[in-house]
Amino acid sequence: MLAVGDAAPEFEARDCQGRPVRLGDFRGRRVVLFFFPKAFTAGCTEEIRHFRDNQARIRSLGGELVGVSVDKPDVQCEFARSEQVEYPLLGDSDRKISEKFGVLWPLVRINRRVTFLISPDGQVEEVIQHERQVWRHLDDVIAALERRVAAAAQA
Repeated sequence: MLAVGDAAPEFEARDCQGRPVRLGDFRGRRVVLFFFPKAFTAGCTEEIRHFRDNQARIRSLGGELVGVSVDKPDVQCEFARSEQVEYPLLGDSDRKISEKFGVLWPLVRINRRVTFLISPDGQVEEVIQHERQVWRHLDDVIAALERRVAAAAQA
């Protein structure tokens, strides 16, 4: 798994509107890239909703949300529509993105529940992992973004 200080690898996938989503397109902005195991499961639905309901707050703190699971893109898009998600949810059924970030469980080949905070210049700033305490991803993301906003204000 990538660690704090690593360069976040480039990736490209299509979002649910058919638009390409590339990590490099977010340069100059902070990215909250979260990996989750499976669409339509209880824990993943809870996590998606937490981020959805707090997207404006995350944006106000300088973060852009992108979610990834190993579901097929059409399943991911159905999930996004059913949950009224406006940020990109990417289907990574070929597991290329998940492998680059090192988040796949070895035997079952689904994603661990891991969130990466990626700096405006493409470096991993935080790695957040809570498999069962789903709500903590949002709490930890908000805290990390608030620390960065406060540090920037003091600089």
